[in-house]
Amino acid sequence: MDSDKQLLKTPLHQWHIDHQGRMVEFAGWSMPVQYTSIIEEHQQTRNSIGMFDVSHMGRLYFSGTNVAEFLDGLTTRRVAGVECGKIRYSLMTNDSGGILDDVLVYHLPDLNGEPFHMMVVNASNRAKIVDWLNERKSGTDIQIDDRTETSAMIAVQGPLANEAVKKLSDVDPDSLPYYTGTTTRICGKEAILSRTGYTGEDGCEIMIPNEDAQLIWDEVFSLAAAAQGGAAGLAARDTLRLEAGMPLYGHELNEATNPAQTDLKFAIQMKGREFVGRTSIAEARKDSDLWIRTGLELEGRRAAREDCKVFHGEQAVGVVTSGSYTPTLQKSISMAYIHPDHRELGTALSVDIRGKLHKATVVKVPFYQRPV
Repeated sequence: MDSDKQLLKTPLHQWHIDHQGRMVEFAGWSMPVQYTSIIEEHQQTRNSIGMFDVSHMGRLYFSGTNVAEFLDGLTTRRVAGVECGKIRYSLMTNDSGGILDDVLVYHLPDLNGEPFHMMVVNASNRAKIVDWLNERKSGTDIQIDDRTETSAMIAVQGPLANEAVKKLSDVDPDSLPYYTGTTTRICGKEAILSRTGYTGEDGCEIMIPNEDAQLIWDEVFSLAAAAQGGAAGLAARDTLRLEAGMPLYGHELNEATNPAQTDLKFAIQMKGREFVGRTSIAEARKDSDLWIRTGLELEGRRAAREDCKVFHGEQAVGVVTSGSYTPTLQKSISMAYIHPDHRELGTALSVDIRGKLHKATVVKVPFYQRPV
């Protein structure tokens, strides 16, 4: 995989190779899927610090007139009028309400206190979203600066993550409310610091230019290792987000899915605003047969994978989108889209795994919540 010159590489690529990272192709990038074991990397994130190179995620910066209003017309969650320092999780939909991507929209101050907007998008959707935004900005003076390949993004996650980053940063991550951020200096280098993540743990994410990535990674890694933490790959990131009930594009979200199905009510703000796909979402909410994202807990250790069918008796009532036997909970869990008649908590269902039915129960999502 390392010899494939067609794959994009993060500025930390050689570090992953040198530290026995097993590299795989992911959305056109060469990325570490694991270093030691998925369970070890998962548990070190839950108990100490897990470090993730997420530089493959798209980072788009906006400039021009009325940027907030422009983005507000393309996102299911309100962006216009959101105060500086806030970060909003939202969905972007096409005209028919299909989900193009789930994104984070940042409204942050630079080092001089001047506000700016940026957006983080999924690696697999970067080109699509850039094209979509360019089509929609016709007639405006808005400019889109894609800095994905000239910058790095590091997620530092776990109960000891913020304490480690605090030692290197001019801003203490613990001083930032959840889903806020700022521009600061880390190891003396200008960086965006946000209290965000995709693991269900506390922690932060750091965005820096490529040339500063190795320095900051090494300094954080040294502190993580001293706390029995370390680097983690894509596989642990997936089991962590599954336990936390966080949807993944290409599994729980895609262009065939309407936001009304996702059970992400906080990310869909309809009142008093118009945005692309709004009409389709409103219509979908009236559909009493619309399958809704639901949690399942299976008996035994067998994991239900994507596309496994869900049954109530002999009636097919849903389909699994993600599933695993998870390290923290020591249970087989899945997210699935289920007919609303069968998604009440405690409902007994079954899942077809390779031709054999396995008992399952509807449970609350998220499956895991970190201790307060």
